[in-house]
Amino acid sequence: MTVCYRFICEDSGCGGNKPGELLTLRHPKSENGTCYLFSNGMLQEIQWFKQSYGSWFLGDYISQDGSLYMATPVDPVFILLPIFDEARMKKGEDPGKFRQLDEILFVEGYPEYQHLLSLAEKCMEIVCQTQEVGSMKFYRLDNSKVLAWLSCKVRCLKKTLPELDKNYAAQDEKQTLVGAVSIVGEYLKTDPWLKLLYDHIGLEFVDPTMKETNTENLPSANENKMEYSNSSQERANKKTGKPGKQTKQAKVETGSKNIRDMFSRACKKKC
Repeated sequence: MTVCYRFICEDSGCGGNKPGELLTLRHPKSENGTCYLFSNGMLQEIQWFKQSYGSWFLGDYISQDGSLYMATPVDPVFILLPIFDEARMKKGEDPGKFRQLDEILFVEGYPEYQHLLSLAEKCMEIVCQTQEVGSMKFYRLDNSKVLAWLSCKVRCLKKTLPELDKNYAAQDEKQTLVGAVSIVGEYLKTDPWLKLLYDHIGLEFVDPTMKETNTENLPSANENKMEYSNSSQERANKKTGKPGKQTKQAKVETGSKNIRDMFSRACKKKC
């Protein structure tokens, strides 16, 4: 049986006639191998979306898997930043070495970075110092340029968020700023870039991993309400001496079938 994937990506325009390539690159924050779409000089990140229940109608067939892959443009500087950071081999106060692009993009275990050679040549000067020796050009990441570029990203995002989400529109400027930094931080390593960014814009650093852990441990509002209701019922039963009511079992009709069984007979159409 062939699995058919649904994929949505941005139209590359009338001039785009080359087929896109799926590249496996390191995620800039987690460093895990991640799939990106590279098409007509544009790098796009792939998002996976799936509702709890959903199917696709494909002609005369039904595909039970209702998931969807979406490709959206991502700034390649975010993806290349950790690669350029490692390549300069910075130690202490030493700013590091200048290196050519083909050397920088030679990443062990990830040969597909070589596809981004022309893209890196166009976009990485904004965060790098460059030197030319004859026909050769050398690059070295510059911290001050990186922080200036990140601050610009945060300011643009801070301005845009209230227009996209009413929740941000109701917040004060500092809360919106923190939200913008948090979004940009999804593409940055905590050490050093996220910490440096917080310090650069004058915010107190908050470890996002600690925040997530604390949030996971908190019970939901529904859980609190259920626990309170149960404890109140128990206290009332003790006072009156009555046993608690047994929860009624849901009655299942004989001969009934799960609605999902109706779709299981449909074969998946080939891509």
